[in-house]
Amino acid sequence: MRSRRRPALAGLAGLGVLLASGMLALDPSPAHAEVSTPAATSSAKTVSASSYDPDVAHAPMPDLAVTVSQTRDLIQQGLTVSWTGGKKSTIPSQQTGGTNYLQIFQCWGDDPADSTRPDRRTCQYGGLNSVGARRTSTRSSEDAVAPEDQPYTTISPGWWEPTQTSIPFTSATGKTLAPIVDRQKVTDPPDLSNNEFYTKYTTNEVSWAGSSTAGEGSISFELQTDQQSPGLGCGRAINQGGSVTGQSCWLVVVPRGTTDADGGDNTSSGLLWQTWKHLLAFKLDFRPVGVQCKLGAAERQLSGSELISTAVGQWQPKLCNARGGAIFSLLTGPESDAALAANGTEPAPLALTSRALPSGTTDNLTYAPIALTGLSIAFAVDELPKADGSVPSDVLARARQRLTNLKLNPRLLAKLLTASYTDAVPSGADKSHLSGSRNLTTDPEFLSINDKEWQYLAIAGVGVSDLQMPLGRSDAADAVWRYIMSDPAAVDFLNGVPDKWGMKVNPNYSTNPRVNPAGVGMTYPTDTFPKADPVTYPGTSVRHFADAVNLVTWRPYANSLDTSGYLVLRGDPQALGPWDDMATPPKFSKGDRGLIGEQAVLGVTDTGAAARYQVLQASLLNAAGAYVAPTTESMKAAGALMTANPDQKQVVQLDPAAAAVTTATAAYPLTVPVYAAANPAMTSAQLRTSYADFITFAVTTGQTPGTGDGQLPEGFAPLPAAWKTQALDAAKKLRTGVAQPTPSPSPKPSSAPAAPAPSNAPAPSPSTPSSTPTPSPSPTPGPVTPDDPAVGAYQVLIPAGAAVGVSAAVTVPLLARFRRRLG
Repeated sequence: MRSRRRPALAGLAGLGVLLASGMLALDPSPAHAEVSTPAATSSAKTVSASSYDPDVAHAPMPDLAVTVSQTRDLIQQGLTVSWTGGKKSTIPSQQTGGTNYLQIFQCWGDDPADSTRPDRRTCQYGGLNSVGARRTSTRSSEDAVAPEDQPYTTISPGWWEPTQTSIPFTSATGKTLAPIVDRQKVTDPPDLSNNEFYTKYTTNEVSWAGSSTAGEGSISFELQTDQQSPGLGCGRAINQGGSVTGQSCWLVVVPRGTTDADGGDNTSSGLLWQTWKHLLAFKLDFRPVGVQCKLGAAERQLSGSELISTAVGQWQPKLCNARGGAIFSLLTGPESDAALAANGTEPAPLALTSRALPSGTTDNLTYAPIALTGLSIAFAVDELPKADGSVPSDVLARARQRLTNLKLNPRLLAKLLTASYTDAVPSGADKSHLSGSRNLTTDPEFLSINDKEWQYLAIAGVGVSDLQMPLGRSDAADAVWRYIMSDPAAVDFLNGVPDKWGMKVNPNYSTNPRVNPAGVGMTYPTDTFPKADPVTYPGTSVRHFADAVNLVTWRPYANSLDTSGYLVLRGDPQALGPWDDMATPPKFSKGDRGLIGEQAVLGVTDTGAAARYQVLQASLLNAAGAYVAPTTESMKAAGALMTANPDQKQVVQLDPAAAAVTTATAAYPLTVPVYAAANPAMTSAQLRTSYADFITFAVTTGQTPGTGDGQLPEGFAPLPAAWKTQALDAAKKLRTGVAQPTPSPSPKPSSAPAAPAPSNAPAPSPSTPSSTPTPSPSPTPGPVTPDDPAVGAYQVLIPAGAAVGVSAAVTVPLLARFRRRLG
């Protein structure tokens, strides 16, 4: 596999319109419209049943109070939804939806009779087609139907056909799906669980969110915009008098008690009036999707690090709409290639990198530190206790709640990245070369350092056997492997030394040539996440061996760090589904994602993406022996300890062997800087000036934390003062330039493999589902200005602000975000 550059849109409210070909079409929004943005203050909100429910005396949970983490400046992201005052839940089954739980979903319209409440006909609900979570309900009798439900109800003509109520879906596009009209069933009724607006693969609804014995709970909820759900239309740009705002929507929480609207078990819809009337709702203000930068703005190219993408997206509206501003288009890809391309004197994109050019290379670059951020391990693991009678009552009291604390050391991280757990390789394949536990949650080393709740789990599957990891070369992969190789125990493990419980590394990943079957040891650190084990389930003759499964088929790569974080939010391990004989040709289907209460997935991501999706992040063992989670303060602590690279004094790094680092208990070990790098001798003064403007903005205005345009999003720490000084000096140097009598061509980057696997590793079976698809290359949308540097035809270039809403996270894996089939 060869590394491909991936396009990143730096406007975070979403991408324009994604076509199946992988190309993007720009949204024709008003070019000069001013975007209205609320003040950058906390917009968390709490709503209680006592204040919102007019019939709280009959509510199933009268003491319920729900809090959402953000209600303004919203994009396609995650929200943390937490609550108190609930009641101990029971889990759903094939016969009932459970008891004392919450249903959580998005709606777009206001109730015509009360604008402070949502209209149930505008809710994305029913896509999971599960018991107690459908739009259509069979009624016990006509007498059970509330007057408000009568228009959507057809009365039983006799014993052969029951009375039914079906709440229609009215989409934000204006189309209505209604199986019952004027109390009569329509001919050829629409499918209210699988239609053009939502399916089980695209819906974000939560059909069951349970409470602990204490009546408490918390989840990460996936928020969708117009681009993921046109039926909701959230964030759709609205132009009012030259000011553009995003279409608002609702987050709705419907409490379900012990019985449903008809008095029996919870099998009927949460949209039936007797249930719906007890809802709690939050008005959500979205940033506008698809707002363009000013017409005629120059376009400038950024190339390299994905780690900066969410920040660039939030900065972009200020950068491109300022007088004389420019659209900064970000191509994410190997930072080493970007830096090498920028090292010459010919016009080239501004390189974004966390490392200097390798020693031995003449380094002409000026490095400006513009971000302090990090890598992290995101996780979504719910408490699924064993059923063997060994589980303490206090653990059982939290059954199906999400675990919020997870600790990893370098050796455990090495185990996850080397397919050393037995469930990390395909079922049916030869596993005789593996000696470890099934997955992380059964590893004695992991259990010895984590909270006792982890000891009682009954979790299997690939989601906690390895990590969602991005494809391709990157400084991020290098940073993760350097962290692992800084630990002697991890180094020994990779060399073939078992841990004290007897677990050994998958030999195909070993650094020891006497252990590695290839006869050559792997070399770490590396700038990829290799899938090096050639193990394969051979398939069956009845299927002509089309059902062969290798490591990539079994656990596909994610397209990016952002995608990895998104998959964790969805609880989607990208597991292989059952064989589908009805497909043409027959193939494996995609496995279902884990629903709330049964999620088990881990992934490598960056702290900006983790903050965007509101996913939990592991605490990592640092050089001082403390387990530290990524926070603004812990990244600032690490940044303050970074020292200059001996081969390039402009670039700093965290040296785990430094005396100050070995005593810094508060420092997060996977904190990394991001630099903007360019050659001051580049021949285009106009490009150098634009790059200097970008750097100056990034380290001044762009360092103010907040959710508004031009501010620094969560997941980044403000820069140390010395870094700002260095960056401003670098910007001045770029503006001034360096005389260069003879332009030198930029060196050509090498074409290193994206994920080095042994040559005998089998290719993915063509009959198997792929990971999130990589978009096909497309030309730059819009005219190329004379000063645009040339880029190779394989690069996909998307203006960072031209096709997107003015702030939000950059979505690198394009097809991953646009109504793709998600299990």
